[in-house]
Amino acid sequence: MRSVCVYCGASTGVRPAYAQAAALLGRRLAERGIRLIYGGGKVGLMGVVADAVLEHGGQAIGVIPEALLKKEVGHHGLTELHVVANMHQRKQMMADQADAFIAMPGGIGTCEELFEVFTWLQIGYHAKPIGLLNVEHYYDPLLGFLQHMVTENFLQRAQLDQLQIADEPATLLDRLASFKPAQVDRWSQQRDQV
Repeated sequence: MRSVCVYCGASTGVRPAYAQAAALLGRRLAERGIRLIYGGGKVGLMGVVADAVLEHGGQAIGVIPEALLKKEVGHHGLTELHVVANMHQRKQMMADQADAFIAMPGGIGTCEELFEVFTWLQIGYHAKPIGLLNVEHYYDPLLGFLQHMVTENFLQRAQLDQLQIADEPATLLDRLASFKPAQVDRWSQQRDQV
């Protein structure tokens, strides 16, 4: 695992623990020699994790759409900052450069990015590990809803179990590093029902 794509908020949220976890994640990435791939912003948790990576001698690669360069205050102190035309190019470039994905606390954009790569894992577009850094139980309501999807037979338990979850960066990085994708055929059940 040479690079990790981190999805997180352009805000730091209301709890200091979110920024503390972002700083610790950045430090752990740098200590392990893992490149950060992220949205290229200088503000919020995005800025915190990137600054921590750089402060500890790591590499931080940002990818930001031209339209968001000023809104998200593009980080010009990065190892590399790629300015792209739109969000689709941003997400594709980030995914292509990453060996794994982590979602930290964030908003709609973070959730959208998480669900996109989780969907890609589910349908076999990639076999890269995906983790939730569940700081202060931020993702507990989402995990409850994902369990509801399993209960209602819209998501298989084996698929949900591929999502790695931890409340501390080092533990999550260890789980991502040892991840083995499951062979889940989500379509056989539908074929059997026809």
